Amino acid sequence: MTDRKPMQLRLPADLKAWIAAQSALNQSSQNSEVIRAVRERMDRETQPQT
Repeated sequence: MTDRKPMQLRLPADLKAWIAAQSALNQSSQNSEVIRAVRERMDRETQPQT
C-alpha cells in the first residue's frame, strides 16, 4: 500500500489552464501532470552541480 496524502491546491487561472492543457496533450490526469512537474523540479534540485 502506498502512503499518499490528499493536498488541496489553490492555483492561479493560467497555471490551472496549463496543467489542464498538458493533461489533455499527454492523455493523463491533472494530478499526474502536477506530480510530473514537481518530480522534474525535485530531480533538478537533487542532481549534483557540474
